[in-house]
Amino acid sequence: MPSTIVTPARQPEIQNAMEVGKKIALELEDGYFCQGTSFGAHKSAAGELVFQTGMVGYPESITDPSYRGQILVITFPLIGNYGVPDRNQLDDLLKLPKYFESREIHIAGLVVASYCGEEYSHHLAVSSLGTWLQEQGVPAICNVDTRLLTKKIREEGSMLGRLLLPRSDQNGSAPVSNGTNGEINGDSAHHNTLSKTDFHVIDWVNPNTKNLVAEVSTTAQTLYQPDPSNTLQHPSGRPLRIVCVDVGLKYNQLRCLVGRGVEVQVVPWDFDFTQLLESECDGLFLSNGPGDPAMMENTVKHIQTVLQQGKTPIFGICLGHQLLARAAGATTSKMKFGNRGHNIPCTNLLSGRCYITSQNHGYAVDASSLTNGWEELFVNANDSSNEGIRHTSKPYFSVQFHPEHAPGPQDTEFLFDIFIDTVKRCAEGTEALSHAVSFPGGTREENLKLHPRLQPKKVLVLGSGGLSIGQAGEFDYSGSQAIKALKEEGIYTILINPNIATIQTSRGLADKVYFLPVNAEFVRKVIKYERPDAIYVTFGGQTALQVGIQLKDEFEKLGVKVLGTPIDTIITTEDRELFARSMESIGEKCAKSASACNNEEALVAVEDIGYPVIVRAAYALGGLGSGFANNKEELLDLCNKAFAASPQVLIERSMKGWKEIEYEVVRDAHDNCITVCNMENFDPLGIHTGDSIVVAPSQTLSDADYNMLRTTAVNVIRHLGVVGECNIQYALNPFSREYCIIEVNARLSRSSALASKATGYPLAFIAAKLGLNIPLNEIKNSVTKSTCACFEPSLDYVVVKIPRWDLKKFMRVSTLLGSSMKSVGEVMSIGRTFEEAIQKAIRSIDLHNLGFNDDAHALMSIDEELQTPSDQRLFAIANAMASGKYPVDKIWEMTKIDKWFLNRLQGLSDFSKMMGKYDAKSIPRSLFVKAKQLGFSDMQLAKFWGSTDGEVRTSRRLAEISPVVKQIDTVAAEFPCHTNYLYLTYNGEEHDIAFDDRGIMVLGSGVYRIGSSVEFDWCSVRAIRTLRENGFKTVMVNYNPETVSTDYDEADKLYFENISLENVLDIYFLERSKGVILSMGGQTPNNIALTLYRSNVHILGTSPEMIDTAENRYKFSRMLDRIAVDQPAWKELTSIEEASDFCKKAGFPVLVRPSYVLSGAAMNTVYSHHDLEAYLAQAAEVSREHPVVISKYIENAKEIEMDAVARNGKMIGHFISEHVENAGVHSGDATLILPPQDLDPETVRRIEDATRKIGHALNVTGPFNIQFIAKDNEIKVIECNVRASRSFPFVSKVMGVDLIEMATKAIAGLPLVEYPRVNIPPDYVGVKVPQFSFSRLSGADPVLGVEMASTGEVACFGRTKYEAYMKALLSTGFKLPNKNILLSIGSFKDKLEMLPSIESLHKMGFKLFATAGTADYIQEHGIPVKFLEILGGNGDHAGQKAEYSLAGHLANNMIDLYINLPSSNRFRRPANYVSRGYQTRRMAVDYQTPLVTNVKNAKILIEAMARQYDLEVTKIDFQTWGPSPHHDDSTHSRLPGHAVSLPELLATSTFRRKDILSVNQFSRSDLHDLFTVAQEMKVGVERDGILDLLKGKVLCTMFYEPSTRTSGSFDAAMKRLGGATVAISEAISSTVKGESLSDSIRTLACYGDAIVLRHPDEASAETASRFSNVPIINAGNGSREHPTQAFLDLFTIREELGTVNGLTITFVGDLKYGRTVHSLCALLKHYDVKIQLVSPESLRLPDSLCESLKKRGQLGEEVIALTKDIVASSDVLYVTRIQKERFPTPEGYEKVKDAFIVDNKVLRDAKPKMVVMHPLPRNNEIAPEVDFDPRAAYFRQMRYGLYTRMALLALVMST
Repeated sequence: MPSTIVTPARQPEIQNAMEVGKKIALELEDGYFCQGTSFGAHKSAAGELVFQTGMVGYPESITDPSYRGQILVITFPLIGNYGVPDRNQLDDLLKLPKYFESREIHIAGLVVASYCGEEYSHHLAVSSLGTWLQEQGVPAICNVDTRLLTKKIREEGSMLGRLLLPRSDQNGSAPVSNGTNGEINGDSAHHNTLSKTDFHVIDWVNPNTKNLVAEVSTTAQTLYQPDPSNTLQHPSGRPLRIVCVDVGLKYNQLRCLVGRGVEVQVVPWDFDFTQLLESECDGLFLSNGPGDPAMMENTVKHIQTVLQQGKTPIFGICLGHQLLARAAGATTSKMKFGNRGHNIPCTNLLSGRCYITSQNHGYAVDASSLTNGWEELFVNANDSSNEGIRHTSKPYFSVQFHPEHAPGPQDTEFLFDIFIDTVKRCAEGTEALSHAVSFPGGTREENLKLHPRLQPKKVLVLGSGGLSIGQAGEFDYSGSQAIKALKEEGIYTILINPNIATIQTSRGLADKVYFLPVNAEFVRKVIKYERPDAIYVTFGGQTALQVGIQLKDEFEKLGVKVLGTPIDTIITTEDRELFARSMESIGEKCAKSASACNNEEALVAVEDIGYPVIVRAAYALGGLGSGFANNKEELLDLCNKAFAASPQVLIERSMKGWKEIEYEVVRDAHDNCITVCNMENFDPLGIHTGDSIVVAPSQTLSDADYNMLRTTAVNVIRHLGVVGECNIQYALNPFSREYCIIEVNARLSRSSALASKATGYPLAFIAAKLGLNIPLNEIKNSVTKSTCACFEPSLDYVVVKIPRWDLKKFMRVSTLLGSSMKSVGEVMSIGRTFEEAIQKAIRSIDLHNLGFNDDAHALMSIDEELQTPSDQRLFAIANAMASGKYPVDKIWEMTKIDKWFLNRLQGLSDFSKMMGKYDAKSIPRSLFVKAKQLGFSDMQLAKFWGSTDGEVRTSRRLAEISPVVKQIDTVAAEFPCHTNYLYLTYNGEEHDIAFDDRGIMVLGSGVYRIGSSVEFDWCSVRAIRTLRENGFKTVMVNYNPETVSTDYDEADKLYFENISLENVLDIYFLERSKGVILSMGGQTPNNIALTLYRSNVHILGTSPEMIDTAENRYKFSRMLDRIAVDQPAWKELTSIEEASDFCKKAGFPVLVRPSYVLSGAAMNTVYSHHDLEAYLAQAAEVSREHPVVISKYIENAKEIEMDAVARNGKMIGHFISEHVENAGVHSGDATLILPPQDLDPETVRRIEDATRKIGHALNVTGPFNIQFIAKDNEIKVIECNVRASRSFPFVSKVMGVDLIEMATKAIAGLPLVEYPRVNIPPDYVGVKVPQFSFSRLSGADPVLGVEMASTGEVACFGRTKYEAYMKALLSTGFKLPNKNILLSIGSFKDKLEMLPSIESLHKMGFKLFATAGTADYIQEHGIPVKFLEILGGNGDHAGQKAEYSLAGHLANNMIDLYINLPSSNRFRRPANYVSRGYQTRRMAVDYQTPLVTNVKNAKILIEAMARQYDLEVTKIDFQTWGPSPHHDDSTHSRLPGHAVSLPELLATSTFRRKDILSVNQFSRSDLHDLFTVAQEMKVGVERDGILDLLKGKVLCTMFYEPSTRTSGSFDAAMKRLGGATVAISEAISSTVKGESLSDSIRTLACYGDAIVLRHPDEASAETASRFSNVPIINAGNGSREHPTQAFLDLFTIREELGTVNGLTITFVGDLKYGRTVHSLCALLKHYDVKIQLVSPESLRLPDSLCESLKKRGQLGEEVIALTKDIVASSDVLYVTRIQKERFPTPEGYEKVKDAFIVDNKVLRDAKPKMVVMHPLPRNNEIAPEVDFDPRAAYFRQMRYGLYTRMALLALVMST
């Protein structure tokens, strides 16, 4: 080895400032050339370009002599994160550098995508990677597309490359870091600032032509001796000695040998070691090394001599393996690109076992050339190349891979033990020299006999039930994958899962689905009924696991084999004490802990452990019943709650502040074991992993850390005997390598779903196969389809998961995060940098999040948030950084979040501040690219630049800055992949895919949250599958890792991206998609529908304008009035006085929705004037800017759900469900019954009629849902969703008709059957019941109201609604009462209604308890009851007798059911108000007492109990998916209901054959009629294009002034109405000959049925009217009026904003001559508006008009400057052109022509929902950049003009 190169431990970074950040180029011999940023030594270098797929271990890799002369491309994009350890620290044993593989860096150069600079983070790091490279003179380049390079090498083979410096005069610096100081990322991927000729050229260097071994081998012999305490002795008494031939020796090979007790004598490569072996040496070791083995002839000859002597065991590694093979007579050859990585699977041909190995070589042994006496030992499971050989009768063997690892997995280090054992045996006797080396693990045949492949015919899979916090959609994903795997194996599958909203309970997956509770009782019944051979309990979360544990001893008797992980293993992992003991037995550490079965034991345990401690309930999912205790009081409080959920608690030492690390581990029955994904929590230990931000792969672990934990994971899983997949969680001390195992989940978990999506490795699918004893290495990687599944995925990107909380939905809930999970969903994002990924993830959580920005509205104390984290913690960090008062060190002190993450975020914060100095015009292209590479969205940049996202998008496209599409392929591009699992990134240079499918895009549902969950994933997947079945190519866009829709095999292409306008547009235009389906993903896609439509995206299905009509309450209300469908009275009010007046008129109760609220006061029902005042006082304000909407609340009304499908406005399928609860409970929390059992046929008829009218009016194509309330057969519409709703899966499955399939066919224009026959049994009803998670949400009040609170749903079937309800309720985990029932009923009405049910309970033999008023009432009616006393608000139990204590009864689990019906005259109190009822409800939840809080639920439950159903399994409990029955087209024919038609509207026209001269002719009702007809015209044009209403009519247009829009729109309007036009302009008329206006009019009246006239004379319209015998329509008379423009302006305002009332309208520009302004001002007298006037003094609005505005009380500001305040207060900014033609002199015009220019800067202060209007044409008054702002309505104004003028013509000219 070369002499030692000593470098200072941490010298000042002298060269960094100078050398980091400079340009450097990479050129390949095939001509490829790119530029990047230098971060190593600033010099040119040449070598062979190779890639390595390892994700950790760069210090070890680049000091590996095998890389000598190579330019190394590291595929993992984030390098340098954990710095570099001390180069001078020596290990104790060998006195060699402790952390490296040699004394110097051997690579010629380094190529990485992204480098973290000086912001590394690791307790051992003393410098950055860049500093070390500079010390050693090695150049490095970052900010290049390493995936592109990898693919190039993969396709073309390893090639020569060179790193080139710029010539001295061109040596400019590139931007450094993510902002100002860290990660280096320039813009080379998109834009080269220097040309190729600006760089030096050096000669190509091919290292393979050199004797590289001579460069790296030692030059002298060295003896290394072991620790005397473990030295192995030769029989002669001397130490055993190995001769090691150094052909490029890695230090870890020495450590592996010497550490096992042998002396090692290292000799140079060309030393004749045969003499040594003659004397006191006992074995020969051939090291790894670089280059071509064919150049090592001398060494080969020496080895041949040893082989001939036959006296010495030999072991070779890597180059040593190739040399041994050549010595044995075999040949070697150069591989196309070699194997370099840490995840390469190698199969042992003796045992069949497959091992994950670390490799680094470019040459391989040709197995076919092996001579007699030699055999293959290992084979590469991916490419079948040779990986090892052995002699069949001599102790010689070698391997191509690196069993010494460093870097990489330690799985094959046992080969050193085999070698040393062989050496020992040969030293003990020569007989061993005539035997082959033996290996543990038995033979392949023996192993197959031990674990034969299982071939069950029928397998039962247990699902997880309703979605709840801690157990959500991930189990739909994992169960679906398991069923797919079983079906692939030809196995009949049965599923038990009552979650009707899931994909796994749909046609096409399981052969039979039981909608029954997943509990021991029902599973036992199904097993007896179905007689399956086997069962899986590991795909249904904790629910299924518990069933497995409960039935463990019965399975054998029932004839069922448990597949996968044995139940005993599950019990060990679930019982904390058993688990701790099991880990202790293999020397692994768990946190110091003790179990306790009562409070006394807990107190004893904590004395030994010491505070703080964490208390966990055994057998609980998602940390339920767990928390941190710092003292005795907190401990006892936690224990009481935990014991309510579990018989046992575990008390553990708290390691708050340690890192939390997770690994997903897979093991098969043959003991092949891999880790698929490791993840690092952004948050330190202390926050439940489900509530943590998670990053995959880990970013701050070194190779030693990573593989220490990986090895532990493999050992633990093997010890436990897991078969399938499991998850292991660690706590890792950030200041040492100390770690503890937190827990093992021996099942598919939330993390498993995340890991599957993060890596592309289908964990659940593989686990299901492994349960059948199929070896892992016999399963194909479904992504590459060529490699095997026994490998560990390589990622060349980073993934970030962020949880989604919905805590604002709940009253009084604690927002603090701790060890019990609270999130309801999660998002995952993918990027090539951490910054890119985390910003994407932040945006995915909520549409209002722009990215990592400070939030001025955040209601938080930064210090408090940082120290005691809540759901707002990330924004607190952003605010802290933005304030400039919290450096990274301070934030780290407060949060213990690793500084690497904090430095990344600080970089984003700094970059944000820098962005504020630019705008969309001044931003340099390189910084623009940089911003996009750091994950900043167009919307974010618009905020920084005072612009709009439209303008930013346009600037970006002009600058040719666009994202590239990259694939997730599990192998970091090492092998081609056959799936299209995709993401967008700006950190790349080329697309991975072609865009030739033109697929239909389906937008998914996004993050699961309360109100939008798995049901929308079902809709999305059903739509995708329907399209694919019918031959369409499909593109799925979604970002939720828990879903089936984000399975890469569901759609032809999956984009794992946020559903934002920016992303959808990018994907749509890249894919050149045929169209986008929005209606399947819930509200998320609907939010961007209108903007997509206005961005020229082809929307399939209902028009987004119609979606807007349904979602805008004004437009929808007007539409309902027009089609004669009733709705509850409502009004938007701008003051508390107005609100009071409305309530007096409408009467209480009312539903109140403030638009801006504090203290969690949201939508609520209010019952009195006093309550209204108190409630509105909680809203921040009620004003014009923040109105309150109040609607009449109808008491005791029934709520009814209508789910329907229409095509072109015609209903083609529908189902009606009824709610059990009365209206007032959110439909998502309601119990649904289908078919409806209690609806009057007349009510049903009216609902169908109203739905038909609404579908027709909205011209629906696709799914829609309407909620009705009905009382006394009167029906009213509450709301209409023009999209799929959450009840679609329920109604589709209950009725056996897939409405989403039908809707998709309607949208795609496919043939379908309208109203297919419904084939259900006669006594059959389905009931859907909500699943709540109140036990998770500490402090939340478990009452039902108008805000949704449920997290999931279940549904079951029965012969009656009572039987179905009972099963469904049991499916939510509800336990039926045995003995004691407690009643607390607030209102007298509820007491009265409940009395028969209470009598029924008494007759059933229940013991009744009640609170004061309720007990009196029950006793009065002669029913025995025991009174219990509720405590006061302070919780003081003192002085209360135990027998009367309600709290005591609940705490001691003496109550089996608590029916608490609160009075309905309660509105949402302030958070600090705590009622007694709330306290007892909360206690019931905390002590796991079943609770009912709704009177209708209580009644149906008691009736169901009274009927005493046996709940046996029957045919109605399951659905089988055979072929669909034939549908008869003739049944269920429908007649359309009657609504006022367009001909009827025209027939009653008051304008027929009348002149339209002035706006003053029109009343408010005239305008209403005009706009109603205009709305019909809009629908008609969209549906039919031409409406033949004026067929045979002729319109004459005569324009004496130039006109584009008015003349064009009248012409188009007439033709759209089926008529014809005659157009005359002054230039071609007889006017030039002196003809008078009157004569011209008389002439035209002879040709047409109406005349449109524009003339400069103000009296022209009246003149024409006098001389015409056909109607005259004034199209502008001088500067006086332009009535039709005013009509279209008014119609535009209504369509854009929903209403005209309550708006502030600002007119800007020429108000003196602006006839459009004059007309519109006159029309606005009919509305409650405020008008602001902005004009030059010389162009003021005429005094007469001003006076009129003043008299009407409408005139606000009249000013000469367009100020920020004016803009900020405007709802409409109506801009006019300053008309040159109206000025008497050019000077007057020049003086004022550019007085006002509306640009993005002006609009920075405008409301997000305001509109900018202009009658057009324009000059400079609106800058073109505004055109891209969605608020720019002036071109849409023209389209509205067409409809308005069509309406006007039809009203005037129709007969």
